[in-house]
Amino acid sequence: MSTKKNYKLPYGNSDFRRIRLENYAYVDKTRFIEMLENEVNPNQFFIRPRKFGKSLFFMTLLYYYDINYADQFEQLFGDLYIGQHPTAKKNSYVVMAFDFSGLDTSNEEEFRFSFASNVCNTVRDFLQQHTKIFPDAEKFIEQIDSTPPNIGTLEMAFSVAKKAGLKIFVIIDEYDHFANDLIAMGNLFGKDFYKQVVTANGLVRDFYEKLKAATKSSTVDRTFITGVSPVMLDDLTSGYNIADNLSLKLKYNEMMGFTHQEVEELMNKTGIDANLITINMDYYYNGYLFHKDGKNKVYNPSMILYFFKELLDAGKLPASVVDPNVNTDYNRIKRLTENGHNRDILIKIAKEGSIVAQILPKFSIDQLNNKRYFVSLLFYMGLLTIKESCGEMVRLVVPNYSIQTVYWEYIQELMYSELPDFDTSDLLNVISAMFKEGEIESFIKYVSENILSKLSDHDLQNFDEKYIKLVLMVYLRMSRIYTPMSEYEAVPGRIDLFLQSNPRIPEYQYEWILELKYCKTNASPKEIAQKREEGLEKLNQYLNSDRLKDRPNLKSALIIFIGKNKYKIIKNETTKKPKQSNNKPTRKKSSKK
Repeated sequence: MSTKKNYKLPYGNSDFRRIRLENYAYVDKTRFIEMLENEVNPNQFFIRPRKFGKSLFFMTLLYYYDINYADQFEQLFGDLYIGQHPTAKKNSYVVMAFDFSGLDTSNEEEFRFSFASNVCNTVRDFLQQHTKIFPDAEKFIEQIDSTPPNIGTLEMAFSVAKKAGLKIFVIIDEYDHFANDLIAMGNLFGKDFYKQVVTANGLVRDFYEKLKAATKSSTVDRTFITGVSPVMLDDLTSGYNIADNLSLKLKYNEMMGFTHQEVEELMNKTGIDANLITINMDYYYNGYLFHKDGKNKVYNPSMILYFFKELLDAGKLPASVVDPNVNTDYNRIKRLTENGHNRDILIKIAKEGSIVAQILPKFSIDQLNNKRYFVSLLFYMGLLTIKESCGEMVRLVVPNYSIQTVYWEYIQELMYSELPDFDTSDLLNVISAMFKEGEIESFIKYVSENILSKLSDHDLQNFDEKYIKLVLMVYLRMSRIYTPMSEYEAVPGRIDLFLQSNPRIPEYQYEWILELKYCKTNASPKEIAQKREEGLEKLNQYLNSDRLKDRPNLKSALIIFIGKNKYKIIKNETTKKPKQSNNKPTRKKSSKK
């Protein structure tokens, strides 16, 4: 009896050829190549959040269309969709592939040199890879090597291809990388630098104008440009106004990212033991929708591949189920919220979990202090995603728990700036007491005295049940004992705060259901009593729900905050004491919505 041979997990690998030839699992997205080729406009622009598979798709296009790899077509694509349905233009181009990540943005002079060098190196590689079909390639390579870097070498490549009678397919990855660096770090070169390079006669603008001219002369027959945001599109419009933005089209909703079915297939190919998965993968990694009518939400590929990698390496759940790379977006958020307006919007999103807005197809870097553009950028960065249509606008929500941690980190740092003497060791002790001893009073007292009572007047403008819940979630997460889950669906109703214990902790001890209420300082005893009655009724509903009624060691409490300095804790005395067991939460079946 033969043993099934598992494929390797392609975590951190965007080299399509290596994946296909070295026994890595590949999620087949090649049907979209056919769709792109059938578009009326061969010049296309497509954006998705970081770590969403753009670079792998970029490389897939290179190997599919470049004439150099025609003899490897069957080996690379034979069993894939596009191998079974090849298009008319397969392996018919010379592909020129630019990657603008890693440009030096330390100062203006270094950036100009870095950008020009990148263009020259790409042209040199293009000529080197096609020396067999470009008779004068070596001569031009020597010319590039003997002159200072300049984007004029681009025209040299165009003329060589034209002389050989070949069409060029230009692919550009990370087109907006330097602009995103400016967002993350602030404009270190003066406020006019960005405009100088992307508007008339600017270096970046000149590059795209040369590319546009080559498409008009038919030397460049196709272009495909990827990035994270449309932040440069508005400024490049007159210099490069020939591409169709396909990013928000319904039919391309699943072109990048993994559907439920694709995740199941990936698990099967790589030998992931489903019995080891005791978390809800949807809750942590899924949730992305790029069109309001999209059929399937998609997982962030990097997030789920990180999880599977850790699972395969250790044979058990990782200590942290959130990919550490997620928090690299924090600096961008910090820079974007230096103005109070954007800061308030971010706090509102963190509190509410959603916002209604219109997604704008393009904007400039200097418009990001405007609410409409700022919210749209959060969507393109993957920090928000579409939930549903709201008339002519859409409701945008935080996609999953992993992305929630980015918001929580921001709120945490914001509070640290107001609480410079904050001692986390005491906080961790009182959270540990909740878990080990089922004692919640010390935690609520600590939060009330050391955090809530010291908030500024500006923060108090946002003070309500949702704001208190946000504060509790931010600080509960610090201990890694609990996974704080907001609006957890108990049927009937949604729990304000469900503190699910970390499944990695060997001793399965106390979890908590918290119902939160808030009254102003001058609230009457009657109002407080009414809040108490409403809260206890909800707790009883949650505790008797099918999802929670048999959960071991589950405690519950109603917490009524009165102003920012007082509170009442009412433990639910009607709580059923469940039998002790070692049951743990199971992952949601990925085959169903």
